Amino acid sequence: MNDLRDEDAKRSLGDTFRRLIKSTGPISLAHYMAESNARYYADKKAIGGPSSFGGGDFITAPEVSQMFGELIGLWLADLWIRAGRTEPVHYVELGPGKGTLARDAQRAMKRYGLEPKIHLVETSRRMRDAQLASVPGAIHHHDLSRIPTEGPILLVANEFLDALPVRQLVKTDDGWREVMIGLGEDEQFVEVPGRQPMDSAVPEARRNDPPGTVIETSPACASIMLEVAGRLVDQKGAALFIDYGYRHGRSGSTVQAVSGHQSVGVFDAPGDVDISAHVDFAQMEQVARSREARVLGTVTQGEWLRALGIRERADALAEHSPQHREALMRARDRLIDADQMGDLFKVMGLVAPHWPEGAGFPNYHADRPTTG
Repeated sequence: MNDLRDEDAKRSLGDTFRRLIKSTGPISLAHYMAESNARYYADKKAIGGPSSFGGGDFITAPEVSQMFGELIGLWLADLWIRAGRTEPVHYVELGPGKGTLARDAQRAMKRYGLEPKIHLVETSRRMRDAQLASVPGAIHHHDLSRIPTEGPILLVANEFLDALPVRQLVKTDDGWREVMIGLGEDEQFVEVPGRQPMDSAVPEARRNDPPGTVIETSPACASIMLEVAGRLVDQKGAALFIDYGYRHGRSGSTVQAVSGHQSVGVFDAPGDVDISAHVDFAQMEQVARSREARVLGTVTQGEWLRALGIRERADALAEHSPQHREALMRARDRLIDADQMGDLFKVMGLVAPHWPEGAGFPNYHADRPTTG
């Protein structure tokens, strides 16, 4: 842990935060979120349906249906083929969960002659074991710095950016301040404005917003995007970032917490619940362009999966296994329907300069690839 003592590791994280706040004063929301999620992902069995073995706090798209990972694998293979089949090539996944997406994508890529080395960026020992069970031979890394630099990368990050800490600035009667976490009655965590003026950190066009306005940014997300975009420029390749978020600027807090598939308070149980925030894809596009990566655009997950042929894939699977037709159609609808995951989740595509356009994005005009 960064600022927390090693002997606090076995304590309740909430108690540790309280001791720190009493000793040094309020901590930033970004600090609170970073430490909470570090503890949570190290200790918790987060991913899984409510009735699955061992349960879980939330379920991700790869766990909903194999079609999700297969279509991602198809998208990557299609680009790689049209870019000239360069070898060596590396599949890189950030925050790979149980390894389900990598397994399904690998199976689809192999059908088209793409057999990349599989690199999984994961810090949790518990999750690494689960990933190796799904993708034997996968190579684990703590961060992107150890990913090979020779040959293009095909990178996927599904529900990864949302777990990175965010920084919030709030407009008060005395100007802009950072949102901090202090202690209220009964030592409950409460949001308080910081003492340091932060007007210089606010875009000039927003400085006269009314009191109470909250601006949310994620330096951690921007750092990841800079590194990935730089990799694409330097060694070629493509990247997909899939997450819940928004495509245009907005105000207000998006920080939320989930436990057992239910919304809970962000301050209820730090380290024991999943804390996340919506991704500002407009800002991420700006960051990627600043490194001269080519941004294909950001579309809804429903639009993207429909463009890649998820309906046809579901029909083909149902024809092969008619006893599973109803379950397949439910899974398809969950992934693409506007009132489920289809509109809330967005897909942002990046490619290296001079690489071809990717299917499912506005500028792609070639015939839609099929799953075969």
